[in-house]
Amino acid sequence: MGLAEPQQYDEKYSKWRYADLPIAPTEWKYTAAASTEKQLNILTALMKRSDIETVINACDSGREGELIFRLVYNHAKCTKPIKRLWISSMEESAILDGFKNLKDGADFERLYISAKCRQQADWLVGMNYSRLFSVLYDSSLRVGRVQTPTLAMITEREQKISDFVKEPFYVVGITDGSITAEREKIKDKSTADKICSDCSGKTAVVKSVYRQEKSVSAPKLYDLTTLQREANRFFGYTATQTLNAAQSLYEQKIVTYPRTDSRFITEDMRDGIPSLLQSMAGILPFSVRNSGTEIAQITNNSKVTDHHAIIPTPTISSVDLSALPTTERNIFNMICVRLFSAVSERYIYAETIIVLDVDGEAFTAKGKTISQIGWKSIEQAFLQSIGKNTKDGEKPLPDICEGNQFLVTAAVREDFTQPLCHFTEDILLKSMETAGDMPNNAERRGLGTPATRAAIIENLIKSGLLERKDKLLLPTEKGKNLIKILPDSVKSPLLTAEWENNLKRIEQGVISEKDFMTAINCFVADTIKSHSSVPNELKSLFPSNLQQAGEAIGKCPRCGGSVTDLPKGFFCENKSCKFALWRNNRFFESKKKQLTKDVAIALLTKGRVFMSGLFSEKTQKKYNATIILDDNGDGYPNFKMEFENKK
Repeated sequence: MGLAEPQQYDEKYSKWRYADLPIAPTEWKYTAAASTEKQLNILTALMKRSDIETVINACDSGREGELIFRLVYNHAKCTKPIKRLWISSMEESAILDGFKNLKDGADFERLYISAKCRQQADWLVGMNYSRLFSVLYDSSLRVGRVQTPTLAMITEREQKISDFVKEPFYVVGITDGSITAEREKIKDKSTADKICSDCSGKTAVVKSVYRQEKSVSAPKLYDLTTLQREANRFFGYTATQTLNAAQSLYEQKIVTYPRTDSRFITEDMRDGIPSLLQSMAGILPFSVRNSGTEIAQITNNSKVTDHHAIIPTPTISSVDLSALPTTERNIFNMICVRLFSAVSERYIYAETIIVLDVDGEAFTAKGKTISQIGWKSIEQAFLQSIGKNTKDGEKPLPDICEGNQFLVTAAVREDFTQPLCHFTEDILLKSMETAGDMPNNAERRGLGTPATRAAIIENLIKSGLLERKDKLLLPTEKGKNLIKILPDSVKSPLLTAEWENNLKRIEQGVISEKDFMTAINCFVADTIKSHSSVPNELKSLFPSNLQQAGEAIGKCPRCGGSVTDLPKGFFCENKSCKFALWRNNRFFESKKKQLTKDVAIALLTKGRVFMSGLFSEKTQKKYNATIILDDNGDGYPNFKMEFENKK
């Protein structure tokens, strides 16, 4: 179930006009998703059966799981009692225990209300602001509570990189051949040259030797965001590629549910880990010492939310992993390696800092001696297997005592200050995860959720606001200009932080649904009122379709004007007409086909086009059909399908 489009409330909303804003439904409408309507009808029929007395909500144990259930329950007009299965582990014992201890559905009413408020508020902001700024600037602009602050973060960083002016600095170093030490940075080259000249050929005296034992705990298990970040760093995979691979592995029952924000397992899963480690040891493409004895450090019921961390399943011993596609195999290996690492001993080393004096100038040398390799051995074996560097850059120092002396030579090294690095998906996902100042008890922290962040990035790219260059994510001119024109309240992650705080207060019964939604409606209305017009000089930031050159490919079925081929699709030259065939058309994307120039020409000249190999979301199979342009003159064009007659 999903919230209805504006035109389903009133036909006038088919056209985008400032005078019709804000769009603020008083009675919210929902529509069934076409791809799952058959299953929805099955659920509805089951709920209406006379022999069914109670309905059990077994959706995710969280805010959004509560919403999914209630939307289907309400759609079916069901009034039967609700029981709630509230579990975070998919172990059989946990599921059975959950069914033995079902909770009363009424206890989760406020959780549902907070989820409904979040969904409706997102709709109000997205629908109204997208229309507002698109109309004002005469361009198709997409604005959203999560998408826009994400774009703003990227744009702000690019501006800092663009404004950055590198500055030189100089480092004087000394060495006797066995030990190298450096002085603090110096901005002035002549000063550095003088220190170098004064120290070269002189005696260095060891003033202090400081040794401290340090340790690094084993890494936590993977949640989806961490898996996506490291897959981007190791293999260059996009967040979507990683999610798709993990989802495929899950559907093959090789790994557990991937859309999780937890990095721990539950107590009832502990006993199964040793045998799982044993099965994994013979699967990986490198030797692993099975020393996973620290299972307690990955177990914490209080830190498991809707789902536990991503780990392999016991069925891996019966699966031919060599037959997996490369992407899926790499993601699977990462998940296995992380489980091995997470239950291994700590990495322990001794850090040594030596301070030397040469004629009153202090030089410092640092070194590291490993006393227990621990989980690092597994990580290093994995990195070597994929051709990555495993060295941390620090070498052990020779045995030196305070008061030791030796002759040294000196040299000056020139270096430069460095700007911030561009966003990769690794860095962006981390920034999205930590953005804003969320309350400690908020259900969701940061921008988006583990399940939605990949789609947010892809939507920004599809909207022409962001582009991917190799591993970098860079804002387009359109994206930069959009951030220029938007008010701070719309592009700041603090809006999400404020919402999360208030949604939590709804759950706690501190504020009401009416109070929250009234505040959101006022917020939207005030923004619209304060943006009734724009300075003429800003309108040039977004060239309209009329200002762009494009090849005419046919006649508009609405007004008879020419339809031109432009980067984002095929548009009528008459702007008041609004006829458009977008390249990223949802109808064609759902069939895994592209709306190409040839397809557009056929639709405009003949009204139809035959296409083979169309994908069915319901049957997961391919079929052939004739696509027919079915345009009623308002909103987006629709399409019908005419199927082949089979004898």
